[in-house]
Amino acid sequence: MEPLVDTVIEDPRWEGLGLATLADRAAGAALAALSLPEQGFALCLMGCDDARIAELNAAFRAKGTPTNVLSWPSEDRAADAPGAMPLLPDPGPADDPEELGDIAISFDTSAREAAEQGKPLEDHVTHLVVHGILHLLGFDHIDDLDAELMETTETRILASLGVADPY
Repeated sequence: MEPLVDTVIEDPRWEGLGLATLADRAAGAALAALSLPEQGFALCLMGCDDARIAELNAAFRAKGTPTNVLSWPSEDRAADAPGAMPLLPDPGPADDPEELGDIAISFDTSAREAAEQGKPLEDHVTHLVVHGILHLLGFDHIDDLDAELMETTETRILASLGVADPY
């Protein structure tokens, strides 16, 4: 059976934060909040630094600057109407789970933002991982109605983990 989150550590500072454990917990809570089982899904999370995420941001978004988190859904699951629920995926079998996609998160930007916002780094990273997972599941924040749904869902998931409302 595949793990829910395959965590790839490129920057060793993530080891000290326990990124793999944090990501498993956040992913489980996100799926549970959406009434999806933990089994039958898989995603990959890369913990990197600002230099690496800037390369990825340039390659995929034509923005050569660091950012906190990037995500690449395995397929478009966006809703047809603004503010509507995305088309949530069905789980795959245990030996061939449904791939949700990939997430990259930068230690440098995450740590800087947490310090600027006066938040524990673990809480901020949990929020960013949940945010990335919701993107993999078809949530977005470009339209105001979509943003309201995504932020409300994030807040509910984070509350289930004991993390304060980030908004």
